Amino acid sequence: MPLYKSISVNSQTTVKIWKIKESYDDLLNPLNLKPQSLERVLGMKSELHQRGFLSVRHLLREFGYTDQDLYYDANGKPHLKDGKHISITHSFTFSGVIVSDKEVGIDIEKQRDKIGIIAKKFVDYEFDYLDKTSEDYIRKLTIIWGIKESLYKLFATPGMLFKDHFLVIPFMLEDVSTVAWIDYKSKKYRYNTAFLEFEEFTCAYVVP
Repeated sequence: MPLYKSISVNSQTTVKIWKIKESYDDLLNPLNLKPQSLERVLGMKSELHQRGFLSVRHLLREFGYTDQDLYYDANGKPHLKDGKHISITHSFTFSGVIVSDKEVGIDIEKQRDKIGIIAKKFVDYEFDYLDKTSEDYIRKLTIIWGIKESLYKLFATPGMLFKDHFLVIPFMLEDVSTVAWIDYKSKKYRYNTAFLEFEEFTCAYVVP
């Protein structure tokens, strides 16, 4: 089974990443999905999304959980029945899960030039330190997006905007970590963030 990477963030927090190589049937057959999950995966139009969904259930097994241990709230945020915190992501041929005693968020994104086209939709403060002519511009944008997406998943609060309410402190690619802030409704929250790159993908995750 292609568990691609396992990261021990701290004593309470672990990240696991899966490289999706298996066929849909090979992913589905070993799993015992609850009816809602089976209905959901059968309703997906893209096999890529189906395989991403199923690979996340294999990651759950790597943590010692099953599909029955996972549920979603009204905002679509995943939870575990034992009270631990979880965040989930999948993008093309990779998926990731982070589990912790604290609120967490994770995101995996494929590094693509088109993120430069939509940068104005999610970047504001960060333009102060980004160099659009730099060869690492797309990579840095992808990290910023991944961090903000992870923050959004952690908070799961309708009305939050990447551009207006989240900011990422300046970083270098070799830093592999930085600090991010949420500034929302007169309250400020600080988060430690980390990022890694592999096979033209970027994974970012945040912990309080």
